[in-house]
Amino acid sequence: MTDQFPPQPTTPPTFSESPAEPIPEPARKRLKPLSAALLGLIVGAGLVGTAWVITANSGPGAPGTFTLKGDFELTDRVVPDGDGGCAGNGGYDDIREGTSVTVYNAAGSVVATGALNSPRYDEDSYNCSFAVAVPDVPRGEKFYKVEVSHRGTLQLTSKEAENGEFGGTLG
Repeated sequence: MTDQFPPQPTTPPTFSESPAEPIPEPARKRLKPLSAALLGLIVGAGLVGTAWVITANSGPGAPGTFTLKGDFELTDRVVPDGDGGCAGNGGYDDIREGTSVTVYNAAGSVVATGALNSPRYDEDSYNCSFAVAVPDVPRGEKFYKVEVSHRGTLQLTSKEAENGEFGGTLG
């Protein structure tokens, strides 16, 4: 054995097939600041618009509900308050601003509640009239029953209820 190595070539060996070179990854395209701002504006406007549509179609006045409107009149035991308002007295002392108004469906289930509002005293007839506005009454019933305080129900067709034709009298 010899201690010498065979002479080494000065150029690297060549292969019949060149080794596969790695394929460079495509360069990622970055959004330009103006493009990014426009994209953000479009996405933001879309989100705000969606939220607006959702909230516009819910709550009072939503397509599936209506506000039952009308008047309720007390014709007996009326006490004026001196400021154009009034309330009931004696056996009618439960009739005043804030008295509950309950709306029932045809099956007798409570579907909405409200209250008597804005009492008006009529000096000529000595009557006390109240505005009635019960929000969020669901559409689709054949008829509705409306009760003021505990005084019994008055029945309305769905058309009368939706058209604001509620009218009740007590006394």
